[in-house]
Amino acid sequence: MKDTVGEKWFYAFNYVILSIIGLSCLLPLVHLFALSLSNNAAIVSGSVTLWPIGWNVESYNKLFFGTRILSGFQNSLVITIVGTVLNMIFTICCAYPLSRKFMYGRKFFTLAIIFTMLFSGGLIPSYLVVKSLGLIDTYGALWLPALVSVYNMLVMRSFFMGLPEEIEEAARMDGASEMGLLLRIILPLSMPVMAALVLFYAVSHWNSFFNVMIYINSTAKYNVAVLVQQMIQSQTVLQDVANQSPEDLNSVTEESIKAAGVFVMTVPMLIVYPFLQKYFVKGVLIGSVKG
Repeated sequence: MKDTVGEKWFYAFNYVILSIIGLSCLLPLVHLFALSLSNNAAIVSGSVTLWPIGWNVESYNKLFFGTRILSGFQNSLVITIVGTVLNMIFTICCAYPLSRKFMYGRKFFTLAIIFTMLFSGGLIPSYLVVKSLGLIDTYGALWLPALVSVYNMLVMRSFFMGLPEEIEEAARMDGASEMGLLLRIILPLSMPVMAALVLFYAVSHWNSFFNVMIYINSTAKYNVAVLVQQMIQSQTVLQDVANQSPEDLNSVTEESIKAAGVFVMTVPMLIVYPFLQKYFVKGVLIGSVKG
């Protein structure tokens, strides 16, 4: 059936509103990018809006070679990749048994796990536990306490429970073991939810700030989020750059270096998301049950 005139106007109105909301989220990032590429005079005068004035790339040169941002990137990649892999492994290992009807006591274990989402010991007991395990100043202090997100586990458990039982019964009749059923049937059908949880976990690890400040003492192990935050709060960014290359100090401003740092920290997740979004659609097609 063709859309009526009222429906067309309704869709057009929705597209306009959603476009405005999307642009409102994108404009601050565009402004930072323009600020990071503008010359000193334009930045000082406050004339930079959404387009660079002067096209000066020295801010990125000083950011990468005059600060510790590259080591922070390396640390962030280690924290994010290893942490996300561990999160997915343990989330699957927790969600799959709780989704099986034949598991004895699954309601009790589910309620016990949900209890930890509603009530926790607090910051000081958590720190004492991590310290007693000897994980202070190691990345294990970031990975172990957040090994399984209760919310993400419940999402994956609900997805597992929603899969047709006929597929599992057919696999069992073909002689599939419980591990074979999980690896060859359940997980391939669960690609949409797995892609979503990978994104949630990866963004959480990449933007990890508070836990790094609490558990990591060595500045050499700081991730890019902490380094950028320190850079924004610091009033000696130009002095740190001057220690590396004092002859080029007049080519950048403190604001342009800070803007470049925030933009560089944000870009990796913006690059990864479109690929995962495409994978969402692919996973839905793979996971759909054809009649």
